Amino acid sequence: MASLLKQAFQNAKSENRPALLTYTVAGDNNKKKSLEILKSISNYADICELGFPHNTPIADGGQIQTSAYRAIKNGIKINDIFSIVKNFKKSKKTKPIILMGYYNMIFQYNENKFITKCKESKVDGLIVVDLPYPENKIFASKCKKNKINYIQLVSPTTSKLRLKKIIKDSHDMIYYISMLSTTGGKLKVSPKKILKEYTKIKNQNKSKNVVIGFGITEKTIKSLKKADGLVVGSAICKEITNSIKKRQNAVINVSNLVKRLKNKIK
Repeated sequence: MASLLKQAFQNAKSENRPALLTYTVAGDNNKKKSLEILKSISNYADICELGFPHNTPIADGGQIQTSAYRAIKNGIKINDIFSIVKNFKKSKKTKPIILMGYYNMIFQYNENKFITKCKESKVDGLIVVDLPYPENKIFASKCKKNKINYIQLVSPTTSKLRLKKIIKDSHDMIYYISMLSTTGGKLKVSPKKILKEYTKIKNQNKSKNVVIGFGITEKTIKSLKKADGLVVGSAICKEITNSIKKRQNAVINVSNLVKRLKNKIK
């Protein structure tokens, strides 16, 4: 049976569009609100990414760092994140959810215990930013045995040989980092060039789903719609921040943003 991740990509392809992946930080701005936002945006997102807040997030730009700071300040812990996922899955059984974070948190928690918790909470996939290939092979293998997709990262500087190996060992999804930057930076590379690099990756194995992330906003999403999937994170975190500042309803505002993003790629 195909994983929920694979099914989400198949559903999007049948509608002749890329899958829309959203990223929010678990516990932003509190546990209850984080779950409400997740449930609401899942009505439009095909796949939901949930980041575990980290005090030194090396890959994340200002918007995601602000979200993570709010969540940490409000006392979010790893077990709370699993609790959010568990509650989410009660009403959204078929919506794939990916946890995204850093390996030192997994290591401190205990690798095997972490995978067990992922399985119990019905986590569909994992992105571990600071555990690159081939160092992640043993961990990725443990994930696969537990029916959890380990999502490999590739970038514009990934060599051809390395790319070939990563794709061969990858599971149902590969994440292409569109540019050498932290998340949320403005697109420094033209969409045309990003798609050219994306096509090189895709041509290595057409059956693998490749998503593009970093720098995607309402303005740029339409120009990249040839991809299997597109990830929007910083723009969503920014919307949460703005809603808090203006004392507006973050759940409604973020849902409206994700709805607009979805309409642009239809």
